[in-house]
Amino acid sequence: MDCDVVIVGAGLIGTSLAVALGRRDLSVALVEPAPPAITSDAWDSRIYAISPASQDFLASLGVWQALDAQRVQPVTRMEIFGDQPRARLEFSAYQAGIASLAYIAENGRIARALWEAATALECVRLFAPVRCERLALDDRGAVLALAGGETLHAQLVVGADGAQSWVRRTAGLTARASSYGQLGVVANFTIGRPHEATAFQWFRADGVLAYLPLPGDRMSMVWSTPEEHGRELLALAPQTLARQVSEAGQGVLGDLALVTSPQAFSLSRLIAERMVAQRVALVGDAAHVVHPLAGQGVNLGFGDARSLADVLANREAFRDCGDPVLLRRYERSRAEAILAMRTMTDGLATLFSLPGAAAAQIRNLGLNFTDRLAVLKNLLVRHAIG
Repeated sequence: MDCDVVIVGAGLIGTSLAVALGRRDLSVALVEPAPPAITSDAWDSRIYAISPASQDFLASLGVWQALDAQRVQPVTRMEIFGDQPRARLEFSAYQAGIASLAYIAENGRIARALWEAATALECVRLFAPVRCERLALDDRGAVLALAGGETLHAQLVVGADGAQSWVRRTAGLTARASSYGQLGVVANFTIGRPHEATAFQWFRADGVLAYLPLPGDRMSMVWSTPEEHGRELLALAPQTLARQVSEAGQGVLGDLALVTSPQAFSLSRLIAERMVAQRVALVGDAAHVVHPLAGQGVNLGFGDARSLADVLANREAFRDCGDPVLLRRYERSRAEAILAMRTMTDGLATLFSLPGAAAAQIRNLGLNFTDRLAVLKNLLVRHAIG
């Protein structure tokens, strides 16, 4: 099969890119070893805080409108607490002059809506479930051999296949990776007090705890914590876990009851030395992985997809999709946003893990100082929403 672009990996970022390119009449092959599961009525324990910029991107693809609005929760306020009493920072959508700071939505439902949007496009062909076997790249194009015996010929191959990216390794792109030594423990709870569309976050001695509001009387917890403590949380009985999570969150949402079994994933950082190579581009976790404390990893990925789609759709008539000029243009367009987010998340993770009274005094004073500067807070909000 001949096409303009082959995308390896049909997660949220890869599939959104396929839909964006397909809606602009580029021919796309989307390769994925494990298509998204059929959604059920049960609440997904893996949720995302979708930024307004990402929401706008998904809406431009016709995907946001396909989500069940009753299962999407706008966030209009965020309260952040330090590890000392009275250290606090608050963000308000109203004060920033915007409708919402973010939208909380379930991973599985976004994935299914994207998959259905890709399926509906004639110029997007899905290869799933199937694995890649070989990739050959030269000045003339890219040739990708699939395990089922089919061969794909394209101008560009996009690696959207996650932190362990096969495309990145095969193309010879190097990446620096290291572990935070933490687990991200996630679970959903019913709550005893209304969340009032507010997200809460605590920087604690045992990690970073976040409450993300869900529709109705529910919230989703993300606790980024040292591995040993994370394993202890996973082993707790449901009622004990709910009590500990409530106490750690200072009881702001009252009594909690577990809705979904807790799950955990290892936290690591990764940055590819380059996002492009000969006839190859990387998007999402294949190019960068950041700490989840800011909830911006998926939004960085959607930014990649949107930027690459814009570059390819607006290319000059004489350039094909794998032209080095276009790939460098894409890489430059993403450099500032990725560096800023990586610096911020790594900096906060490091700052709040430093022991000692002096470090605690500095970071907690910083929270209170920022909270008093409306202009600075609004700038931070504008940057976060894209």
